[in-house]
Amino acid sequence: MQWFSYFAVYFIVWWMTLFAVLPFGLKTQAEAEEVVPGTVESAPARFRGGRVMLITTIASAVVYACWYVLSVRLGYGIDSIPQFMPDFK
Repeated sequence: MQWFSYFAVYFIVWWMTLFAVLPFGLKTQAEAEEVVPGTVESAPARFRGGRVMLITTIASAVVYACWYVLSVRLGYGIDSIPQFMPDFK
């Protein structure tokens, strides 16, 4: 694979990890009892974008490293997953 392909895989992993990390430590305006007029109660009371980006980057680096070792170094792929369903050919 070329270096751009590795970057594309990391970007996809990072983006999926972002949505998994976003709810961690979230405190809504309703929980803080400080609802700003014109916003929904479920909006974050205090969004910490830098913290979310840092945790996402670290978590996605771990996931990407696992993928890299398993697929590139050890050669595992989709065909390595055992098939549990019968093959109806």
